[in-house]
Amino acid sequence: MADEIQIRMASESDSRAWDDYVLTHPQGTFFHRYGWKRLIESTYGYPGHYLFAQRAGRPCGLLPLGEVKHLLFGHSLISVPFCVYGGVLADDQAVREALESRAIELARERGVDYLETRNENPVRHDWLRKEGLYVTFKRAISEDHDANMAAIPRKQRAMVRKVIKAGLVGELDDGIENLYQAYSESVRNLGTPVFPKDHFRAIRAEFGDDVDVLTVRHEGQVVASVMNYYFRDQVLPFYGGGISAARGLAANDFMYWEVMRRAVERGCRVFDFGRSKVDTGSYRFKKHWGFEPTPLSYEYFLVRASEMPDLNPNNPKYRLFINAWKRLPVGISRAIGPWLARGLA
Repeated sequence: MADEIQIRMASESDSRAWDDYVLTHPQGTFFHRYGWKRLIESTYGYPGHYLFAQRAGRPCGLLPLGEVKHLLFGHSLISVPFCVYGGVLADDQAVREALESRAIELARERGVDYLETRNENPVRHDWLRKEGLYVTFKRAISEDHDANMAAIPRKQRAMVRKVIKAGLVGELDDGIENLYQAYSESVRNLGTPVFPKDHFRAIRAEFGDDVDVLTVRHEGQVVASVMNYYFRDQVLPFYGGGISAARGLAANDFMYWEVMRRAVERGCRVFDFGRSKVDTGSYRFKKHWGFEPTPLSYEYFLVRASEMPDLNPNNPKYRLFINAWKRLPVGISRAIGPWLARGLA
């Protein structure tokens, strides 16, 4: 029948059609792109199961899934690992339901603990959902830098203006070494394992000019750095952090203003400040910048698991580990962190 929905696994030959669909779909995101399949397979050895729906030979929907298996953190099917957004993109409800049904079949075939879709908005009211854990922060930005500065609340605006004059220098960085230096120290200080260097190299290699790195220096020393994603007219600063001296210099305020300023020059009109856990330091920082939180709707279909996963630092059972990790020398955290981080997808 002409209106029959056909679902198959996407292959490399589908990558252009896949990305064209993502680019034109209203709910498409940077994290729906086909390049993530190549990245998780080549960097982590995790299988990518990218479900592609067609009707009358034309794309009508898709669902990117990565299969993560880790000794400590279990076996899952996630849309999308190492990303903050994901889930189904579809022309209509019939296509959405067909893709979700196939994903459930796949989850059972693979014997995973659970299937997770990282939706921006609620989709399946019959699946389990984490409430009040993750939010995202997005805001339109103007082509006028003064208007963007005025949109920052008064107290924080004064801080940003002060650090602009404080001698910090922002520069686009061709490599990932400075980013890794700053980011790995920052996440160690938070008690979180860092991803391997190859993770960041692979992102730059895969997405090319749609990714850049901004590094901030003070008197020649790297104090902060951030990797930014670009999609349509949006910028999303994703992996950002600073060394211990960054806080006293307010380097993060300078860094994110520089990202915003440069993004405007690039033609961006939406600043996506990304995901945060409610009531954490990053959550409060973004609110101080005048961004309002929007709840994210991560939904779960349990297969072998009896309850939703709880792999987040607010879980009391990880408290001792986190406190111990904060005291590790940075070099040791960089050496052993990547094995742990590959399971925190």
